[in-house]
Amino acid sequence: MKIINNPSKKDWNTILERPTKKVDDIESVVNEVFSDIQKNGDVAVNKYTQKFDGVSLENNLVSEDEIKEAVTLVSSELKEAIQLAKENITKFHVAQKTEKVFVETANGVVCWQEKRPIQKVGLYIPGGTAPLFSTVLMLAVPAQIAGCKEIVLCSPPNKEGKIHPAILYTAHLCGVTKIIKVGGIQAIASYTFGTETIPQVYKIFGPGNQFVTVAKQLSTKYGVAIDMPAGPSELLVVADATANASYVASDLLSQAEHGADSQVILVSTSKELIAEVEKEIEKQILDLPRLEIAQKAINNSKSIFVENDAIALDLINEYGPEHFIVCTNNNDFYIENIENAGSVFIGNYTPESAGDYASGTNHTLPTNGFSKSYSGVNLDSFTKSITFQKISKEGIKTIGKSIELMAAAEGLQAHKNAVSIRLKDLK
Repeated sequence: MKIINNPSKKDWNTILERPTKKVDDIESVVNEVFSDIQKNGDVAVNKYTQKFDGVSLENNLVSEDEIKEAVTLVSSELKEAIQLAKENITKFHVAQKTEKVFVETANGVVCWQEKRPIQKVGLYIPGGTAPLFSTVLMLAVPAQIAGCKEIVLCSPPNKEGKIHPAILYTAHLCGVTKIIKVGGIQAIASYTFGTETIPQVYKIFGPGNQFVTVAKQLSTKYGVAIDMPAGPSELLVVADATANASYVASDLLSQAEHGADSQVILVSTSKELIAEVEKEIEKQILDLPRLEIAQKAINNSKSIFVENDAIALDLINEYGPEHFIVCTNNNDFYIENIENAGSVFIGNYTPESAGDYASGTNHTLPTNGFSKSYSGVNLDSFTKSITFQKISKEGIKTIGKSIELMAAAEGLQAHKNAVSIRLKDLK
């Protein structure tokens, strides 16, 4: 990790830049795939599966037999772990349910708001270098709680044309209605336009690499909603001299192993801690099976020394981390004043891994600074709020004159007339 001491505020944007490609560098590839799938459907999907995943499939739908086989291949210990995580995620997301909002805004005028599930949702589960079955839990559980009718899941096949059994088992456990062997840009394009075998959906959920992120953003141009622009994983840890350096190093490495384009940042008011963490990273990284990936991410990452907590907080809010770990003697200061973060982890015994798997919070979070304007996935992500209103004779008399005046002032005579004709009948 590159060590930076007391950076000037004018240099923060440069220092905190993510190690990602510019959209222009990959948008042309995404546009090409989208255009092809829009015109040629499954034929194009299969072509890109062969090109990007190295396998040719006669049928990209996961069969009942494949699901049954997957159930037998997942160990009982892992099934128990998945069940525990599912229970905690369910508890946290069920608690997010809200009652109908009902109010009489004026005499005879009642307004209310009710939430309805999004009918058709598409979940994207990366397969690549790590089978993220935990993301199935994070997306399918709230979708099921919300009451979504169609919950479709796409995940890339391996060279044998299979999806990892843990992904299939978890999808089956969580009520996914259709599972499809397709990944990357072609999965997002298929969700956008629909193909012979892949249904068009109303909203797309799930993380992915930079190509998937750009593809999701492109899908919005065709009227499909997305959860957020979620790209390569990132973590920022703020720690002082009271923190445990080995814990901090383990947290930084836990995100670094996600991918070579992941970024981890340590912000500290202690140069001594930074040095200790550096030593721990060098020691712990050697034991990682994904050492090469983690090392590339660490090479793109930074340790930043600042003089006090106030400067640290300003810098963190400017960065807007996806994951934010607080291990200081002044945790409450950060908890009360953090404005831009996807999810916050507090204290020495709250590793970011807990949120990734089993504490109950959702791990599908905004990256690349989007935590300044986006929330992470939650129950509301799978619903939309519909407003209702009912006005009585007394109600239209109460607010009618105001509507007439406002409509006339905007030059919208038909709007005014829609009220005037009613008021005339009530005289």
